[in-house]
Amino acid sequence: MFGIFEAKPLPYIRKAYHAMSKFLKKMDFPPVQAAVVLAAALSLMGLGWLLGALNILEVEPLFAWSIGSALMLFYALMNSLLSLGAVSFVKYWGASIYSYLALAFCTSMAAWGFSGIPLSEAESYRWIYIVVTIGFLVFLSMVNVMKVIVRFAEKEEWNKPRKR
Repeated sequence: MFGIFEAKPLPYIRKAYHAMSKFLKKMDFPPVQAAVVLAAALSLMGLGWLLGALNILEVEPLFAWSIGSALMLFYALMNSLLSLGAVSFVKYWGASIYSYLALAFCTSMAAWGFSGIPLSEAESYRWIYIVVTIGFLVFLSMVNVMKVIVRFAEKEEWNKPRKR
């Protein structure tokens, strides 16, 4: 009607939307989630190391360990929430556990490399890694129990309550 005021989606916006939707579909797969979290951890550890090496910012020696443990906790929460949409929880559980173990190993090696401090000497970060690992297992278990309860409630036929 008004010519230039008609809203037509631009082709590059449509392409970006399709690329983003493909990426988000891949994020349902635990190894992809772990790879994204590992890339973020390596980027932040590298940035911290670079800022410290250039004397731009004073970075604590255990900075890399804090980044690794924080992003492992992020993976644990994100993975547990995304497991709600999993078709087969057993397959998702297995892939999640193996991805978490790989992520824990890689972030530990990267933190050791960037800080020069092994996990045994990284003060309380060894215990933080243990607590995050136990928390990850608890989160996954809670989500599985919630799914079972919801499935049971959906199958159950609800009638009006009995009067006593």
